[in-house]
Amino acid sequence: MSRFLRTIVALIVGSAFLAVLSPAPQATATAARVLRYDASRAAEFRGVVDQAAQIWNSSVSNVQLVAGTPADFVVYADNGWPRAQPTSLGRGYVWMGRQATSQGHNPLRIATHEIGHILGLPDRRTGRCTDLMSGASAGTSCTNPNPNAAERAEVEGNFAGWPVTPQVEFNKIYEDRALEPVR
Repeated sequence: MSRFLRTIVALIVGSAFLAVLSPAPQATATAARVLRYDASRAAEFRGVVDQAAQIWNSSVSNVQLVAGTPADFVVYADNGWPRAQPTSLGRGYVWMGRQATSQGHNPLRIATHEIGHILGLPDRRTGRCTDLMSGASAGTSCTNPNPNAAERAEVEGNFAGWPVTPQVEFNKIYEDRALEPVR
């Protein structure tokens, strides 16, 4: 074999060897996990459920909520208190309870809060209107439907694709009943 040919073969083999040993380039963006929701049984709350999904879509990038079936979570309307039952991360059931709205709680805040449970967030009864997951503890004057920076970061972490344990308990029903005053 000629010296020129040996040099070419050595370059090809060396390049292949380096390619095998080099780490793979890291993706710069994580593809969003798409969650489908079915709000066809949400009655008069269907529009606010769609708005709540859009709030989450504009707040986080690792998950995207879209209306459709088969659904990862289903939203119902009933006469009780709002509640959610996450069965696993991104899956479960939401009930938009008319009792809370009849007492003056904001329907959009309720929908965004309850979807927060599906996204892995637990109740945090801080009483602060800036905390979406404070729920009814913020009172009826609170109409803020937006997750705060910590809540957004927690959802991003839940759907980042690396092992994480969401703070929400699966198969537990989170009912956002207003706390009764102590007498």
